[in-house]
Amino acid sequence: MSQGPVIPAGWDELRRFTDARIALGRAGHSLPTAAHLAFQLAHAQARDAVQLAFDHPTLAEALQALGLHTLHLHSAAADRATYLQRPDLGRHLDEPSREAMRAWRAAQPHDSAPDLAFVVADGLSALAVMRQAAPLLAALLPRLRADAQQPWTLAPVALVEQGRVAIGDDIGALLRARTVVVLIGERPGLSSPDSLGIYFTWAPRPGRSDAERNCISNVRDAGLSAVRAAARLHALLTQARRLQLSGIALKDDTDDAPGAALPPA
Repeated sequence: MSQGPVIPAGWDELRRFTDARIALGRAGHSLPTAAHLAFQLAHAQARDAVQLAFDHPTLAEALQALGLHTLHLHSAAADRATYLQRPDLGRHLDEPSREAMRAWRAAQPHDSAPDLAFVVADGLSALAVMRQAAPLLAALLPRLRADAQQPWTLAPVALVEQGRVAIGDDIGALLRARTVVVLIGERPGLSSPDSLGIYFTWAPRPGRSDAERNCISNVRDAGLSAVRAAARLHALLTQARRLQLSGIALKDDTDDAPGAALPPA
């Protein structure tokens, strides 16, 4: 039986504005073959992103090139299967990592307290942190260093395998950091396997709730660029330090519109 032609949607011009699956047209009562195959590819890419191992040595090298020291840590989830089945274990460090943190802390001056602790965790997409974390930090560091009147002191960047957002509370508390910023791979969508999320918490400590954090999401080339994400994060961190709070009490006045002016570096 011969197959009829694909019937295009009447509004397919809008597809150039989004990666979402809209205006796909139809072939009879079904999706066109090309659209169906594209969906299967995207699904496979999302599954691969979840299972991809975190190449922390390569990322550590990239961050060291930016002048950042790193610590390699691991959550209490021993492997990927455990991580996916036991979200609670991904929110806490394993004991060897805690010992490593205590050893680092003991080597520092007793009264030192860094302003910022960055945590880079694989989350549900190691692909996202491998692609986005270094460019984001490269765009953010000049803004932090430009705050000459009130410099930002930085703890080593914690690279965490099998980590979830709340593991930043453990790490921030152990480092005695005033603020912790977690860069983590977001749950892959069917058009965004490499999307990075940013979560920051003022005065981190175990037991902090999600209402006490701020989030910037969809950091990727086809979403919120690293440069714009860095500008927004810097603006929010500056407010958080001034007001000494984060979460729902911290108003986000930044604008992500393409034509919006960025705060100066």
